[in-house]
Amino acid sequence: MKKIVECVPNFSEGRNEETIAAISRAIENTSGCTLLDVDAGRSTNRTVYTFVGDPESVVEGALAAARVAAERIDMRGHSGEHPRFGAMDVCPFIPVAGVSMDECVEIAKKFAQKAADELAVPFYLYEEAAVEEYRRKLPDLREGEYEGLAERLKDPKWRPDYGPDEFVPQWGITATGARNFLIAYNVNILGTPNQAHRIALNLREAGRGDDEPGRLQAVKGMGWFVKEYNMAQVTVNLLDYRITPIHVLFEAVKKEAEALQVGVAGSEIVGLVPLEALLMAADYYIAREKLFVYEEDQKIRLAIDRLGLSSVAQFRMQDKIIEYRVAEHPHEPLAGFTVRGFIEEIGARSSAPGGGSSSAAIAAIGVALGSMVAKLTHGVRKFENVQPHLEKVIPPLHELTRRLIPMIDADTSAFNLYMEGLRMPKATVAEKAARHAKMQAGLKTAIEVPLTTMRLGDSGWDSLRVVARYGNMASLSDTQVGARALETGIWGAYQNVLINLNEINDIDYKKHIVVEAEQLVARAREKCAEILQILEER
Repeated sequence: MKKIVECVPNFSEGRNEETIAAISRAIENTSGCTLLDVDAGRSTNRTVYTFVGDPESVVEGALAAARVAAERIDMRGHSGEHPRFGAMDVCPFIPVAGVSMDECVEIAKKFAQKAADELAVPFYLYEEAAVEEYRRKLPDLREGEYEGLAERLKDPKWRPDYGPDEFVPQWGITATGARNFLIAYNVNILGTPNQAHRIALNLREAGRGDDEPGRLQAVKGMGWFVKEYNMAQVTVNLLDYRITPIHVLFEAVKKEAEALQVGVAGSEIVGLVPLEALLMAADYYIAREKLFVYEEDQKIRLAIDRLGLSSVAQFRMQDKIIEYRVAEHPHEPLAGFTVRGFIEEIGARSSAPGGGSSSAAIAAIGVALGSMVAKLTHGVRKFENVQPHLEKVIPPLHELTRRLIPMIDADTSAFNLYMEGLRMPKATVAEKAARHAKMQAGLKTAIEVPLTTMRLGDSGWDSLRVVARYGNMASLSDTQVGARALETGIWGAYQNVLINLNEINDIDYKKHIVVEAEQLVARAREKCAEILQILEER
């Protein structure tokens, strides 16, 4: 999975358009970063930027933005309605895809260290990155704001985590850390703002106060009336959509509204949303309504419909889902080729792509053929008696096909890492050692990638056997080719594992890998033969 981190830096400038634009350009011009949103407020004198990228790129993007802030923002003349204590006031990093919270904590620390060293300004760590519990919450860190910062920094309790201990008047201080993705979500109520607020009070975590906590954790909310919609809304921030998912909040609002005898007319997501949040909603409605939906596009459409996300404005998945916005920048050049282009690239006078990428493609084709036969058999009246069997294997075959496709590019990328090491200088002892370490690391990556192809391919055998037993016999040859292609793909990946093992110095590592790879390739021979036998007997 591609690693995606969201960064949402807030700067204490919302009026100077040149400064706002300069910070935007700094982020946009950082390789690997995609600027998604710029929200400037004159009354707050504050601008919130939202951008995404891989872990290394977001650090560089945040650092580039901080450089501009250091040049153009002077806190000594700043005023605004929003609480603040720094030129770059806060800079949180949020895991979106393929990244853990712990990784985002390390990203925040890396950014703070680099920015503090280069700009000579102080940083606090907050939220998940906080070293001390009393520094976790931003309001606690910001108490006294910029005006009280000079005196506060004299207290050892409030010494910065990075950078100089003394007050830097032009900059102030920045809080950086890691937190969960916040989803701004509104549910439309055909009633009064008072009724919407009553619902919010019943549901939000704080409830009506200490004596009356709400029903849902990690939810902040209130009720209001939106004139342009001519509807009230329960407006909430879902602080952790894995604790309280979108659909849980929506269904809870519907239940509360029913008790008040008021209608619910869909909902809206303000800003961007992670793909996982909508897939969770889709899976909930699929289970509740006993539907059979496995394609990602159809799942999203189901979630949009059941949550009424297009009730006040068209919900365009390509614009609203973070992963889709980032996907506008291709990162799988080989898999993105035409079939002709891919084959011609293999046949070119270069060593990559080679057998590893080809094996991944062949394995993916094998699984895809099994997926095709299952889908062609499903929903056909004459095969109604075998539908339950097919419905169990179509989703895993469909997903496995998607997971094998990126291995085509991963194999070539792994080989390139080894080649980078090979090209390193080797004039001195130190250079030779660094070159050797880089090449060994590249070889291990070049082994792990085809081994992953083998593992993924191996996970498809049981589903392919079900297709062989219950699939439409008009597609006999497709299932046969699928089984043989999967075996060939696994065998080819095995050969790539072996050839890269030759130069590995770690004996224990080599033994471990050989044992696993031999088991997988032997199982592929066995399972392919079993599937071909089933088809022959049918």
